[in-house]
Amino acid sequence: MPERARFVTHTGETVTAFALGRLEASYYPGAVTRGADNVDYKFINGFVDVGELPCRTAVRAEIAGRTVALDDDFEIVSTNLPGFNRRLEFSGFWHRPTRLSRWVRTRLIPPAGGSYPFRLTTCGGVHIFVDGKKIAAFEPYTRNAAQETEIVLPLAQGGSDLVMLVEEIAERDTNYFVELTWLGQGPLAAEVPGNADGKTLEMLMALARAIRPARVVFGEGEDLRLVVDQPAASAVTIEAKVHQSVHMRHLPPLFEAVSTLAVGDKEAAFVLPGELPDGYHELDIAFSLGESRVNRTIAFALLRDDSPHRLADDLAARKREGLSWLAEHGELRAGRVLARLALGLDLDAGDRAALEDTLDAIDTRRDCSDFVIVPLLWIYADHREALPPSLRSRIEAAILGYRYWMDEPGNDTMWFWSENHVLCFHVAELVAGGLFAEDVFANSGMSGRAHAALAEKRLARWFDAVEDHGLAEWNSAAYYPIDFIGLLALQRFAGEGLRARAETVLDRLFSMIALHTINGVSAGSMGRAYDKELRAGPLSELAPFATIAFGTGWLNRGVAALPMFCAGDYVPPEGVDQFVDPPEGRAISAHYVQGYGRAAQLALYKTAGVQLSASIDATPGAKGHQQHLIDVQAAGHPMARVWVNHPGADDPWGSDRPSYWAGNGVMPRVGQHQNCCLFLSDLGENPRLAFTHAYAPLSVFDDQIAGEDFLVLRSAESFVALKATGPIEPVDEGPGAGIEHRVRGKRSGWAIMVGALGGRSLSGLAALVEGTSLRLSDDPPSLFCEGPLTPALRLDYRDGLFVEGRHAPFPTTSQMPEIAWRAAFAVPASN
Repeated sequence: MPERARFVTHTGETVTAFALGRLEASYYPGAVTRGADNVDYKFINGFVDVGELPCRTAVRAEIAGRTVALDDDFEIVSTNLPGFNRRLEFSGFWHRPTRLSRWVRTRLIPPAGGSYPFRLTTCGGVHIFVDGKKIAAFEPYTRNAAQETEIVLPLAQGGSDLVMLVEEIAERDTNYFVELTWLGQGPLAAEVPGNADGKTLEMLMALARAIRPARVVFGEGEDLRLVVDQPAASAVTIEAKVHQSVHMRHLPPLFEAVSTLAVGDKEAAFVLPGELPDGYHELDIAFSLGESRVNRTIAFALLRDDSPHRLADDLAARKREGLSWLAEHGELRAGRVLARLALGLDLDAGDRAALEDTLDAIDTRRDCSDFVIVPLLWIYADHREALPPSLRSRIEAAILGYRYWMDEPGNDTMWFWSENHVLCFHVAELVAGGLFAEDVFANSGMSGRAHAALAEKRLARWFDAVEDHGLAEWNSAAYYPIDFIGLLALQRFAGEGLRARAETVLDRLFSMIALHTINGVSAGSMGRAYDKELRAGPLSELAPFATIAFGTGWLNRGVAALPMFCAGDYVPPEGVDQFVDPPEGRAISAHYVQGYGRAAQLALYKTAGVQLSASIDATPGAKGHQQHLIDVQAAGHPMARVWVNHPGADDPWGSDRPSYWAGNGVMPRVGQHQNCCLFLSDLGENPRLAFTHAYAPLSVFDDQIAGEDFLVLRSAESFVALKATGPIEPVDEGPGAGIEHRVRGKRSGWAIMVGALGGRSLSGLAALVEGTSLRLSDDPPSLFCEGPLTPALRLDYRDGLFVEGRHAPFPTTSQMPEIAWRAAFAVPASN
């Protein structure tokens, strides 16, 4: 009989050693109702109180009168062990209302027999059985808002079997987890049931904790190499699967393969097929040995050519080049069809598949279907004669049957509330109403003319908000392309007034993109960011917009909005291209405000070699969301990016909002003076993660020198310097190896400085950074920075930045960037 895996939990820690049953997922829409139109057009990043959707109402009715019986014989399909998350977590994204359930089990062995306290935390519902008896149930079902309760479990001297049913109702992005915290005294052991022996499970979990790509980015002809920290004690089978993008996840994977991690090896390799597109790819991994199986999800970047391409000098030629690229390489979505039709090409099998999927998304009202109905309307408006009659009829039925706003009948989980979705829904309603002015729309019972009139009023409110407050999702490489869906369609199809307003906002967006693009990479502080945009800037959907608009960069398969830019006649404002590539020796300084309530006060310092961008945020100490506050991008390599944040989740590969790398668990105070940015973090008395950290992938920089409290990096002839108030601990194992640098403590400070080396050696710069004084004071909390690379700076946690003893309030309240040119900073020559 193999020895069972046993894991010890101490007081205040969580139990995470469980055998897992299958994840059961079923469509669960609830009753068709009309929602209340509660959008106030004051867009704020973070959770929006959307009210209760029909699926959640249905769940509450179901659980009120049911009895949950123990399933004591469920099939074990995988194992979760302590390692990268204090939660037993199954979070994800479901485009339709989905009822989720999963049985899990473990065996708890207490210090002695008795009744013991635990804290139970979840957003959904949990039923707990101990030795076959129902002991506890907790069913808050509060969407993505964790709730907790204390429970008491009777545990026998020799151990008790614990079985949990973990449930949730998914409304798109869903925090689906349970956290069981041990509050008793002494050690609590957990044994994972099943036939797998303990040593095997421990080895597999160690592999899952450590697994990571061998490179920050893989290039042409390279295998996908995955590395671990400790050699495998036994040969382990590794199954790998590359998924489609999040909106295409229901389709078959792009790539599946099996490899073996041989005994004594620390690396497994997979041959990447030539048809696998460039991208930041999510990778599902399954480790198996005998009956033991552990799953892990990570990601990797594939960019076959890391040098930016130079396109034609003429914008019209670049647009046509973009259409040709997208027609051949674009993802199979509606945008690809638009690109091909705009070129006069006939529909091929890929186009038909894309249109079938688009129609299914619209007919079933998948979340984000508003992103595809707008390009479908463009296709219908400009190219319907090129469509087969049967397909044209199906498109007409889909348009006339769609739900265009929350106050129409529906029981879906389409997201109506954020800045980008509001725009797309209103634009879809306007264009559809104009195309079918005399028809009755089946879902609303309204005429197209009435829909168009209503959409005009709604769009006026959206533009009022954006013109008054700026964008809550400022500079976002994820959401500017979605804004383009709506704005470019308005520029093409709206009447004079809305068209002019759309062009004004488009001009602003392209001005900001020009400012924050360096050597073809769209970078900068962002109102909403995900790991995929931060860790792979040239692979984002925004990057090709800069490539087409300004002539240098990369094209990729993203078709959400780029075909609309290439097929339309909008032209970015004259002169903004001067901000893309400053001349040698010159620097751009820019300041402007974005977001409701001046949510973001944005500062930029940019030269030909390096760019520093920050959001001077007004809510230090608050819980963060997806705000990316500090960003450095060097021109020497497209992945040479650096930022500092407080991790918002346990798992370095997780998808929480905020996540480990994108956003901040606790918001810091940030200040920027020209080429120096200060970051002051106060995490409070009991932070979940008591450290801040820098993302700095050493391998893509040309050189680096690390000291106890500093790190200097060279990219071509520019530098990035990090200085901290405590020791900087480089992470050399697991997902953070070679990229993560931590400073521990509930209060910490960082200084991030950029500039040109000016002929100075990196070691000479390191000496200057080492000699820089960076210290904290407590009353009031402040960060002081003094040294040869900056004037004397103080960042007060309450009052903001002081320069040479004088308060330096943010210099503008304008949404339009206030731009100044200055001499670029270069390291002073040595004496």
